[in-house]
Amino acid sequence: MKSKLIAIGFIAAFTACQSSSEQSDHQANTTETAPVAGQSAVEDTESQKDVVKVAVGSPDHTTLVKALQAADLVNSLANAGPFTVFAPTNKAFTKLPAGTVEDLLKPENKEKLATILQHHVMTSALAADFFQDGQSMGMVDGTNVTFHIKGKDIYIGEAKIIGSVRASNGFVHIIDGVVVPK
Repeated sequence: MKSKLIAIGFIAAFTACQSSSEQSDHQANTTETAPVAGQSAVEDTESQKDVVKVAVGSPDHTTLVKALQAADLVNSLANAGPFTVFAPTNKAFTKLPAGTVEDLLKPENKEKLATILQHHVMTSALAADFFQDGQSMGMVDGTNVTFHIKGKDIYIGEAKIIGSVRASNGFVHIIDGVVVPK
């Protein structure tokens, strides 16, 4: 009887190991062929949009979205954050010298573009009314920006905040200019 139990136990263990081994092989094969996608690829129509999905959903931010893609920053900004993003509109990008955007979108300028875009991001979630006249704040690129209050308007550098959207991982402040690091 004892030898039958040992034999049954051995068969059960062998079958479990084989099944586990086949499962590991399947996972390894699946992992090798599966496309790599980050947080930005998560489909969720129920929750509040993150800062990237806010930009993607805006017809006024198609240039910004192209720039984020070219700089490979989409997944970073789709993470939990918190972030405060100052999002230039398409019209804001047209204020730059002719050819600037096209040049920045070239693969060889990826680092320069990433630096400019990171100059529009803070690693905290701050509503527009937080900013004070003359206040200097650090940006993700490692440099500071200065905020100004003119009447009821809030400016980051020379760019005016023209709207704000709360996102699941922070705030998106829509601005009418591109803030270039000095």
